[in-house]
Amino acid sequence: MSLSLNQTIHHLKSLMAHVKDAVFPDYSDVATEYALDGIRTELSAVSSKEIAAAFMEQFPEVKRLVLTDVEAISENDPAVTGMKEIVFCYPAVTAMLYYRTAHVLLGLGAGVIPRMLTEYAHSATGIDIHPGARIGSHFAIDHGTGIVIGETSVIGSHVTIYQGVTLGAKNFRYDADGRPVNLPRHPILEDGVTVYSNASILGRVTIGEGSVIGGNVWLTHSVPPHSRILQGRSQESFSDGAGI
Repeated sequence: MSLSLNQTIHHLKSLMAHVKDAVFPDYSDVATEYALDGIRTELSAVSSKEIAAAFMEQFPEVKRLVLTDVEAISENDPAVTGMKEIVFCYPAVTAMLYYRTAHVLLGLGAGVIPRMLTEYAHSATGIDIHPGARIGSHFAIDHGTGIVIGETSVIGSHVTIYQGVTLGAKNFRYDADGRPVNLPRHPILEDGVTVYSNASILGRVTIGEGSVIGGNVWLTHSVPPHSRILQGRSQESFSDGAGI
């Protein structure tokens, strides 16, 4: 018999509590093996034993990536006093923990579960990341409220984005029946890109490696590596990697 909505939500909350315990054992009150067993049990309940087993094979990579995100936040924010503060207090950690779990489950065919996970993180943090987006290591989100990252977005490694940033679609293509076609339609951010607050990057455009996109910029075209895009100004290039 299929689970009710309330039963599914109960299992998913327990699942993510176990995931957090397994990713951050130094701050957990349970043994790591207990947390891993809990992940298997809860995933089996909401999906299948096969999907649970496949996820467990990929879990070490999920953990590695989340820890690189924590490292990136630490390196990016001078207000940080230590890893404990990041894990306990930063909404980006919750958002990325849920996203990286959901992304793997989406690839495993876990039905609606990945979307439920990222929507829960969205409601809890204000950070909306579709599980289909592809995000590299060392992803730093500063503040985070109002961030939207669309389904076909591709983000490289060592990328930093600030609150209110939208990586969205500019327009849609429709089939003969008038239904939108699911094609790549969101931006590509290459390694080392920084996007400041309330910038909107729309469409299948590429932001070249090491570029800086200023706050409140509306951008609908690609820019080459090491560009600097400022509000109300034309594209500039810089070679020293300096920010704004």
